[in-house]
Amino acid sequence: MELPGGPTQPEVMAVSLEKLGVRPGDTAADIGCGTGTVTKAIAAQAGAGGCVYAVDRRPAAVSITRETCTGLPQVEVLEGEALSFLSSPHKRIDCAFCGGSRDIAEIIAKLDEEGCRSIVVNAVLIETVVDTIRVMKERGIFREAVHLQVSRSYELTERIMFKPINPIYIIHGGREC
Repeated sequence: MELPGGPTQPEVMAVSLEKLGVRPGDTAADIGCGTGTVTKAIAAQAGAGGCVYAVDRRPAAVSITRETCTGLPQVEVLEGEALSFLSSPHKRIDCAFCGGSRDIAEIIAKLDEEGCRSIVVNAVLIETVVDTIRVMKERGIFREAVHLQVSRSYELTERIMFKPINPIYIIHGGREC
């Protein structure tokens, strides 16, 4: 099943996960989990002692994420709005990856209030980039923004050409620990 906006490209995921800094035993959240590829990678870094909440409002995304994360008992897949999840009882989140843009300022505020060590937002919309940097700066947690453009080779008339994939902004915020 195809899902708009996913899966996260491997090169983008590599940079995003490096910025996120998941540690063994961490509790993490993948907000706007989409296809679950990032959820699965976070679970691998957090290990068996970790916990990963995968949250998406779209039933199709939840279904795909459940399939992607089959056999990973540390992953809990939840259907619903991120703000509802963050307002409900859950383990304290050490790091959060946000792949969606809905309510991003409020999501960042809630994550920061609960003491989240590291937050990474992947954005394709300029408005999301501006809102994310603004709220992170206001809260004193902005670290950096990275504009990532990846191009892949493909054969054209028996020669090699590069075709770009959509650029993405990776915004990182958090506390020094």
